[in-house]
Amino acid sequence: EKSQDCMYLQYCKVCQSYKAPRSHHCRKCNRCVMKMDHHCPWINNCCGYQNHASFTLFLLLAPLGCIHASFIFVMTMYTQLYNRISFGWSSVKIDMSAAKRDPRPIVPFGLSAFAASLFALGLALGTTIAVGMLFIIQMKVILTNKTSIESWIEEKAKDRIQYYQTGETFIFPYDMGSKWKNFKQVFTWSGIPEGDGLDWPVRDGCHQYSLTIEQLKQKADKRVRSVRYRAVEDYGGVCCPVTKGVKTFFTTPCTEEPRIALSKGDLILATRGLKHWMYGEKILNSAADGGIRERGWFPRKCVEKCQCDSEMDQPMDGEKKSR
Repeated sequence: EKSQDCMYLQYCKVCQSYKAPRSHHCRKCNRCVMKMDHHCPWINNCCGYQNHASFTLFLLLAPLGCIHASFIFVMTMYTQLYNRISFGWSSVKIDMSAAKRDPRPIVPFGLSAFAASLFALGLALGTTIAVGMLFIIQMKVILTNKTSIESWIEEKAKDRIQYYQTGETFIFPYDMGSKWKNFKQVFTWSGIPEGDGLDWPVRDGCHQYSLTIEQLKQKADKRVRSVRYRAVEDYGGVCCPVTKGVKTFFTTPCTEEPRIALSKGDLILATRGLKHWMYGEKILNSAADGGIRERGWFPRKCVEKCQCDSEMDQPMDGEKKSR
């Protein structure tokens, strides 16, 4: 580590080290990941610098495999039912007893097999649509040489500049200006991504820490715009609390972000909120708790705003603007 670079880097309290540019800490993996895009529960791993290309190819090949399976299911049902369907004036009849006639099929195709094939066809088509959309989203961020997290950081940068009317312009530093050049940053013939995951080529007018400096500005801005709350009810940290009201139960945030348990009297620094839920960080005794932060969602009805706090008049992210 270079001492002059530490002022531009973010410090991870969990890993107790500075995070490289484009790196983020994953709560699921409990480690910092280079060029982190997201944590995927289906592969039980993070998508980042080392496996971004492999993960994107997985998103491409999975729908192709499902399309191939769908073709097999359709042709199987068509060939098995071709001689069994009789069209009448008012109805369509399927003679499933035709399977017992000569020549007998190698694999019996009865009513249960037809239902199973139809169900599998629906799964294949649903997977094709869902995973195919994820592939399109991934290709959009790859062609701009971004990750999903960096796209969100860029959006927040524009919001911060507009909120304070600073007049500055944020330029994403890693976009090479060409989709082909951005594509080659992820996909290579050898399968090994370019670079070492620490230093990245940047466009003219930017440097290695342009994005990190913007992240530090956003964190400072979040501290200024946050609001201090005090817990007035206990909350166990369950995803859908039954005892906190029907609206709270049915409007639980659909996200992998954790919930934090609250005890009456706890202090929370809220940074964003929904109508019935809030997200923030519990204010802990750093000496007693080892500096570990507890962040997550909690019901809005369990807390009340601290009237004596100097930050109470600052609007929270999510209340000022709805995205």
